[in-house]
Amino acid sequence: MSSSCSSPSSWFTFICCLTIFFLLSTSAIFAAKPHRQISVDYYAKSCPQLEKLIGSITSQQFKEAPVSGPATIRLFFHDCFVEGCDASITITSQQGSKVLAEKDAPDNKDLRVEGFESVRKAKALVESKCPGVVSCADILAIEARDYVHLAGGPYYQVKKGRWDGRISMASRVASNIPQANFTVNQLLKLFNSKGLSLEDLVVLSGAHTFGYAHCQNFISRLYDYRGSKQPDPVMDPRLLRALRMSCPQYGGNTDIVAPFDVTTPFAFDHAYYGNLEAKLGLLASDQALALDPRTKPIVQAFAKDKAKFFQAFGVAMEKMGSIGVKRGRKHGEKRKDCSMHM
Repeated sequence: MSSSCSSPSSWFTFICCLTIFFLLSTSAIFAAKPHRQISVDYYAKSCPQLEKLIGSITSQQFKEAPVSGPATIRLFFHDCFVEGCDASITITSQQGSKVLAEKDAPDNKDLRVEGFESVRKAKALVESKCPGVVSCADILAIEARDYVHLAGGPYYQVKKGRWDGRISMASRVASNIPQANFTVNQLLKLFNSKGLSLEDLVVLSGAHTFGYAHCQNFISRLYDYRGSKQPDPVMDPRLLRALRMSCPQYGGNTDIVAPFDVTTPFAFDHAYYGNLEAKLGLLASDQALALDPRTKPIVQAFAKDKAKFFQAFGVAMEKMGSIGVKRGRKHGEKRKDCSMHM
């Protein structure tokens, strides 16, 4: 080794030069133009009237068929929890194909047509004004927010820039959708796998402040709770009697539904949490939130403070709306028809 390299001053100079080179290299990397992220003003130049266009559809749909609200919000939840928020839920299975699309999975069979129809109408209008620009995934996210607000809930900003997914498979649904009889542990495991917290679980469950569920989702609570041959002892006896009248143990009408929120079924408010405290939760998975010591304090806080719930809901919806977002042609597509891949 030469003497110039072995001297302390030379080593110091060498290390300094190496450090400077590293800093310059890394700064150049980070200075490179990042891939465009989702943002509130993503379509500010390419489709500035987007939210007004979608708003004209949601307001009309809500007047004609109020069930469009909870139907579309549920559609958004089911979309985001399977493959991320990429409108894969809106794809229709191809005739003759052995691979069914998400919407044809058993867990999605009772998703109401009003949700799909609302997206279809909005997409048609947006395409007529801004062709090939706005994704179905973004339209669904905006519509979910609109319906929350139209039903009396909070108005929150929606980040945009999602691309539509290229994959829609029914086989991927069951393991990613919460079940009506889930325990808090099961719910938390699923929500955590999506990057959502314990509080997010309780907040997002608050979407059950309006909407309906079919008898099959809670009938075991009425007659044979967890194999006991008895009803769920936690359920308020008055609610039990009313539900049994609508949902007989055998031979009932499979189309019969009951409201999640028995006190204000058409309004987006915080009554859901008060109902849980009063043992008026419809699903076992809902009622469990008021019983588990980890989630009970959050339920109590939202039951007392609507403004706190509304603020938390907007934040949680933004967080959920960022699950598995696709960006760019390598990972996604911009469909002209939300029910068909490009």
